[in-house]
Amino acid sequence: MASASEQPPNTVENRRLILAGQIAFLPTGILTTLLGPMLPILISRWALNDTQAGNLFLVQFFAALAGVQLSGVLLARVGFRPAFLLGLVLLGCGAATIYLGSPWLGMVSVAVYGLGIGCIVPTDNLMIAELSPNSRAAAVSLLNFYWGAGAVLCSLLVAWSHAHKLLPAFLGGVTVLCLLLAAAVRNLPYPKAVKSAGSTIQWRGILKNPAFWLFAIVFLLYPGAETAVGGWIGSYVTRMGSQGAAMGSMMPAFFWAALMVGRASAGLVLRLLPERGILQGGFALGTAGIALMLRSETLPGVIASALIIGLSFAILYPITVARLSHHFGAAARSVGPVMFSLAAVGPAVMPWTVGVISNATGNLRAGLAVPLVATAVLFLIHLRDW
Repeated sequence: MASASEQPPNTVENRRLILAGQIAFLPTGILTTLLGPMLPILISRWALNDTQAGNLFLVQFFAALAGVQLSGVLLARVGFRPAFLLGLVLLGCGAATIYLGSPWLGMVSVAVYGLGIGCIVPTDNLMIAELSPNSRAAAVSLLNFYWGAGAVLCSLLVAWSHAHKLLPAFLGGVTVLCLLLAAAVRNLPYPKAVKSAGSTIQWRGILKNPAFWLFAIVFLLYPGAETAVGGWIGSYVTRMGSQGAAMGSMMPAFFWAALMVGRASAGLVLRLLPERGILQGGFALGTAGIALMLRSETLPGVIASALIIGLSFAILYPITVARLSHHFGAAARSVGPVMFSLAAVGPAVMPWTVGVISNATGNLRAGLAVPLVATAVLFLIHLRDW
């Protein structure tokens, strides 16, 4: 177990560190979701088929998986500061070059910022949960509101900058933001490594706990479903004919905006409803929303379904992170990297699978049945109390 020597900073320092974490999630949200609005542009620029386009998701999120492993080592040995700052630097370096050259350079760039995502996402989530012991779910939801704001800005700014031939300038601006932010927050009082108080993490007991495996399924499937919907909905709309062609890069903004609005209202919702009820209702409504999207033949129908999915998904991941921190306590610093590794595998494999199925069948709607099934499974898992 953790020693009691490592406590959150005093109130003023605590607020500064939480604010730093929130601001850092703006560029994190931008780059995590960048492939969604960029995909129709990159498919056209590099003449990619759907399988090749899906490979970009594989590269990003398997690099993120490596970043999660790296963050786990850093958190255990030296605390939050190195993982947090390294994540910001890698985000900035990857954003700078994705649009400058060949598909291979683009792949390398995606891998670099993917590594940064893997470093900063678990670090920031666990840090905010640890610094907010009395309101974990609300604090993590607010943190991920900033991530959602970045995701919305990403779609809008990619569409606007591409229309005005300023896409390299936009990506360069993201780079500058990440590097300046890293420099500005480098001396804040981050929580240090937790020292052992005589016994190591009891993995044998943890692995026998059914909750561990249920958390593992959620961390695998939910981020995959969210990324598959946000990543492919722009291309889905683009293929609806003239009514959707101009909306491709803008379309993910509806999904991420709904997600952001839902997270902004998390504090109120969590006061009114129990967490278990929110999880059950959210996954049920998300399943219905994806089904509606796949049945929609018109642009307004897809927009409505995107809003439904985004609102229903909004608080599910923050609640899951908060429950993980509460359930495992100090051991969450060791269990967390395992879960966040799965949270990188799902977004790598599921959007790629969507592309493979779409390419094989010639029907993107068939590929998007994958997140539909995943969300339905998550609803069934949450019918039991764990």
